[in-house]
Amino acid sequence: MSMSASSETAFAAVDIIRAKRDGLALNPAQIDWVIDAYVRGEVAEEQMAALAMAIVLNGMDRQEIARWTRAMIDSGRRMDFSGLTRHGRRLPTVDKHSTGGVGDKITLPLAPLVAAHGVAVPQLSGRGLGHTGGTLDKLEAIPGWRADLDHDQIVRQLESVGAVVCAAGGDLAPADKKLYALRDVTGTVESIPLIASSIMSKKIAEGAEALVLDVKVGAGAFMKDARSAGELAETMVGLGTDAGLTTIALLTDMSAPLGHAVGNACEVAESVEVLAGGGPSDVVGLTLALAGEMLRAAGVEADPADALRDGRAMDAWRAMIAAQGGDPKAPLPQARISETVSADSDGVVTSLDAMGIGLASWGLGAGRARREDPVQPAAGVVLRAKPGDTVRRGQILATMHTDSASAVTAAADRIRSAYGIESLHGAAAAAGAREPGDRSTPRANVLLGRVAAEDL
Repeated sequence: MSMSASSETAFAAVDIIRAKRDGLALNPAQIDWVIDAYVRGEVAEEQMAALAMAIVLNGMDRQEIARWTRAMIDSGRRMDFSGLTRHGRRLPTVDKHSTGGVGDKITLPLAPLVAAHGVAVPQLSGRGLGHTGGTLDKLEAIPGWRADLDHDQIVRQLESVGAVVCAAGGDLAPADKKLYALRDVTGTVESIPLIASSIMSKKIAEGAEALVLDVKVGAGAFMKDARSAGELAETMVGLGTDAGLTTIALLTDMSAPLGHAVGNACEVAESVEVLAGGGPSDVVGLTLALAGEMLRAAGVEADPADALRDGRAMDAWRAMIAAQGGDPKAPLPQARISETVSADSDGVVTSLDAMGIGLASWGLGAGRARREDPVQPAAGVVLRAKPGDTVRRGQILATMHTDSASAVTAAADRIRSAYGIESLHGAAAAAGAREPGDRSTPRANVLLGRVAAEDL
């Protein structure tokens, strides 16, 4: 490699680009330098875009990915929650991350549920972009709730309440923030090494002792098939393990939306329903599965369902919301317009395209096209029929909520296209169809697999 005249440890960016273009592995010094130089502006945007494309085309080995992740962590500060205590007892810390999906409101009931067992849950989250909703957008539908907390406020809330969901500071893996924005506009998002290092650099920097990953698979997820999702899960578990972080990944189905509510305020309402001991079976099942993994990773043996039944999880939710200025008893925002979409014929719902529903909700105002765009808190879709349900002609499939009358027609078309309905006399009739809204009968299991360090 050629060396810059300015520093004996500097490299020429073009040499690093050529090395990865030609399928060579980058060494630790090259990776450390290129990440640091990119953050400082010495490596130009077009040069990093070329390197990202070379990584997309030629990949990285485990050592490269681990060093790339470490370099992004080292571009900012690391949070430290090792000193958390309550009543003189040290609090274990565990975090959770989802790769994103439609109707994925699991963080909302999950964080207080785990906190109700004496475990600290520092959940640094983001806002939505495109068809997947952001956790902060959902919580900001609650009157008074605020996402921005400093480190001392986070620590105090963890010690007093046990759970915090807030925005990540700009000094947490700033290299990732800069690189993510570049990848988004240069067609270099679809790379498992870059996806894994992006997620894990932030999660490792957050400072929890354990991490449970929810890796979505299917039409409404980033990873469309089980093979690629499994590779991503294994890569992230490996990165966490190498960094000394107890890491477990669950592969979960995102071919259909999670639950019935898609949109910010309506997902909050459904989350509260789960905390009250009700809610759709798929949301409850996944919440309990993730909670069980988080508790075991934190060294706690307990059945998380007990805290839903006895009200401890709801108490933790109310305390968490109030600690961040929100009013857990305040009415949620209501949209000015509510319109329904009805079935065109009798039949059984055999499929429900999560992407189509996500795009419908986004078009109604629940999401944003650019990071600076506002969202409508009350906009979204509430599903009245899901796969396995029997429907009759004229029966409501979904209700749309929006403040934008001009968005209704396009959203309704997307919702109709998202539903796959077969004749009652077809093969689907033999599959055990249910009446719509029957939440007592379990739907298809959303859990598809599990990856832990011992599986690598």
